[in-house]
Amino acid sequence: MTLSRIPRPIIGLVAEIISQYYSHAQLDNLFLQADAPGESPVGNKMVKCQAWLARCNQEQVDGLQVLGAVIEDFMERILDLTDTWGTPNKWAEEWQGNRDKIHEALMTHGLTYFSGGKIYTVGATGAVKSLEQILKNKDLEAAELEFARAMENISIDPPASLTAACAIIESACKLYIEEKGLALPKECSIKPLWVIVANDLGFDAGKVEDNDLRKILTGLSSIVDGIGALRTHAGSAHGRGGMRYKIQPRHARLAVHAAHTLTVFLFESWENKRSS
Repeated sequence: MTLSRIPRPIIGLVAEIISQYYSHAQLDNLFLQADAPGESPVGNKMVKCQAWLARCNQEQVDGLQVLGAVIEDFMERILDLTDTWGTPNKWAEEWQGNRDKIHEALMTHGLTYFSGGKIYTVGATGAVKSLEQILKNKDLEAAELEFARAMENISIDPPASLTAACAIIESACKLYIEEKGLALPKECSIKPLWVIVANDLGFDAGKVEDNDLRKILTGLSSIVDGIGALRTHAGSAHGRGGMRYKIQPRHARLAVHAAHTLTVFLFESWENKRSS
């Protein structure tokens, strides 16, 4: 069995964050409960966390399994973001902001956190199929599994589900642009990427004569705008903008379903264009 390793940037970030919220004794307990190898390292709290996580990459243990167990309490503890009078709880907002940083860093390395202290490779489907492989194979069934995984996490962490759904759209668009030899936009976020793909696939509503179809295509553009804006203001990828929403599971569920519809239509239109 291949043992997973923890990316070094993840080790540094997690150590920096969790060392702010737990005492030495609490950290020792977290790592021991996670079956981290060896004795507690010597040093301050951040050094201890860095050394213990780095040791997981050197020993015969599954590093991501240990990491997931170590951060489970931090990622899933219920936070009151406002007090009884509706005033923002700065401490809880900071905690959530640091959760967002971990989610974003994991996504950068093709990983995602799920409830129960589990960290998976994005696209793991038993045989560990990456998201990139799924998209390149135009594997709609596997892509739907990716959205199913995003749905699984909605109740525990709606912003993370929203970020995952947005990332799948962005990845699909990047792959299309790459395979078609098109120029990437200066900003590789969901809106600029979608504009290039939509133009190449003929999704420009202004060029469609059928009024009903024009309305649907306009709706696709609105979906992209909405998901991108919601991800910026409330998702786990952009943490703390000037305006921040307390996204609820129903909001994330709507966004994930909309992203799924758009991605399937992109795949099918891509295949139709190739075969015509």
